Amino acid sequence: MSYLLNEDQKDILGGLGTILDRLAGPQRAMELGVGAHDDRLWSALVDSGYLGVGRGPDTGPVEAALVAEAIAAAGGLVTATPSALVAPALLDADVEGPIALVERGGSRLVRFAPVVRTVFGIDGDEVVVITEIASGDVDTVKSTFGVPVGRLAEQVWGRGKRLGTGSGEHLRRWWQVANAVEQAGLLGAALRLTVDYVNHREQFGHPIARFQAVRHRLAECAVLVEGARWLALEAAAQGAQPEAAATACTYATAAAKHVVAETHQLTGAMGFTKEYALHVYTTRSQGLTLELGGLDAHSRSVSTARWGALMAHE
Repeated sequence: MSYLLNEDQKDILGGLGTILDRLAGPQRAMELGVGAHDDRLWSALVDSGYLGVGRGPDTGPVEAALVAEAIAAAGGLVTATPSALVAPALLDADVEGPIALVERGGSRLVRFAPVVRTVFGIDGDEVVVITEIASGDVDTVKSTFGVPVGRLAEQVWGRGKRLGTGSGEHLRRWWQVANAVEQAGLLGAALRLTVDYVNHREQFGHPIARFQAVRHRLAECAVLVEGARWLALEAAAQGAQPEAAATACTYATAAAKHVVAETHQLTGAMGFTKEYALHVYTTRSQGLTLELGGLDAHSRSVSTARWGALMAHE
């Protein structure tokens, strides 16, 4: 894929940026609180068609990934990534959002579960698309993950539409890409916020950004963020091929652990307050690191994708 945006991609991000500048942002997320879903922003994204670029005649997964990354970077309190990036890869027809992604038998905590209309679930080797979510099907859970979190009742698995053998792995790969894309947006925003902070925070009469040790730590974070971003976009461009998807998610998850720790340390006590916007990004990032089994599972999936067939043959 090209590492330069084409004119159509620039136009998409330009128009989306106008909406996000007006309706999103970390301050908006803090005002709503972690148990909310921003229905105003969601409606604007749906009505303007930005969540549908993955199905466009001249657009596809890369454009959907760019949209999802931008929404995450703007602190949008919506579950946009499954609708923009994952759903078009699984179904030809539109489904009603918000959408949650779930793995049966995996982590019982589901991001955005209390507000969803549709669930894409992995049940063994199949995908189950559940569109009938009643109020009693979700148990809301308090968490520190920056978004609404809940548990789905077991009975929902019996009333969904199954997409057939092999669809479970297909969803897993696109979920890994979606996870990496969202991480890239969140980590990039957290790093930009931290760079701004250290350029204004003075110590010994100088901004702390002038100290070499601080610069080295920021540079390392910048490399990790850019690596996560381009691996995620490359995986989207490749159609979530197994090795590319697993590599992108593994790298993004490992990067998140480092960048989150560094941005909080570099912003000091301020970075741990609710009044400062850093937590809007880092708490969500930490929730993403637990999905699909976390770093160990992603790392194993890289090995399986690269060497699994060879080992099975031997």
